[in-house]
Amino acid sequence: MEYRQLGRSGLRVSTLTLGTMTFGGEGFFGNLGDTDVTGARRQIDMSLEAGVNLVDTANMYSTGTAEEILGKAVEGRRDDLLISTKVRMPMGSGPNDAGLSRHHVREQAEASLRRLGTDHIDLYHVHTWDGQTPLEETLEALDTLVRSGKVRYLGVSNHTGWQLMKALGVADRHGYQRFVANQIYYSLESRDAEYELVPASVDQGLGILVWSPLAGGLLSGKYRRGQQASNGRHLTEWSEPPVRDEEKLYDTIETVVDIAHSHGSSPAQISLAYLLRKPAVTSLVIGARTDDQLRDNLGAAEIELGDEEYERLDKISAPWLIYPHWHQAATASDRFGTPDRALHG
Repeated sequence: MEYRQLGRSGLRVSTLTLGTMTFGGEGFFGNLGDTDVTGARRQIDMSLEAGVNLVDTANMYSTGTAEEILGKAVEGRRDDLLISTKVRMPMGSGPNDAGLSRHHVREQAEASLRRLGTDHIDLYHVHTWDGQTPLEETLEALDTLVRSGKVRYLGVSNHTGWQLMKALGVADRHGYQRFVANQIYYSLESRDAEYELVPASVDQGLGILVWSPLAGGLLSGKYRRGQQASNGRHLTEWSEPPVRDEEKLYDTIETVVDIAHSHGSSPAQISLAYLLRKPAVTSLVIGARTDDQLRDNLGAAEIELGDEEYERLDKISAPWLIYPHWHQAATASDRFGTPDRALHG
């Protein structure tokens, strides 16, 4: 297992992170899995043996149950793992039970600490944007949590480029703790993040954590052109991620499968190995319904893609250049810097 520096922080994390969205299985999360405490302990055993040192969860996964299960599963070995969790999504029906107000951030941080059975959160993400709460209020609340010792590092997730840059600007102006991680959706199915979020992360020194790097299982090899998968979340009402170009997706999958055959590995391992070569990518959050799925995903840490294989995948999955990127490609490529090349190559 390789360990990479998380952004400009001094923290080193494994290139694979154990995700816990399958823990609990309450409500619509049952579409993903229903791992109980015994199953969670087993998955953490497997992850630790493989060298994983980060586990990612969120307060809203199964409305707190995932955090509770994780807390019980790491009991007695908390110091062996870093824990990431999140705040923003609704945790009740009240008017203040969602968002990034000082009230909600502080309240949910305390609730997460209780559910996890720990005295600190290693990495605390704002789960998505809140356009109604002043950034100064949110960032001051997060800064207070770090200074109190209840949170070690801060992360951001599911923001646009301008929202991310505005938040970083506010933090810098007031001397608040900065985000060191940016957790985003990024996969061979959709490389939209390369338009703004990957270049911004490179430029601002944020380490990228990737959620759903297999596109909800679409890149696992069980979904093929003209074939019906026997199981998987896309047979349910779960619709993340939305597929906008089915033919391009199947072309990409066929390339992944072909490269996997040449390695004697699984399509999932090739899809994960590809992302680990991308700029600023620190770790991929992998979750699994079964131990076999997790074991297979963990094997991606051993895969090394050749340059030609990487370029094949890069070409078949390349995003369309939207404005102003196509214009800059035609007029400004002679002065591209490192962040620009995260999209343009």
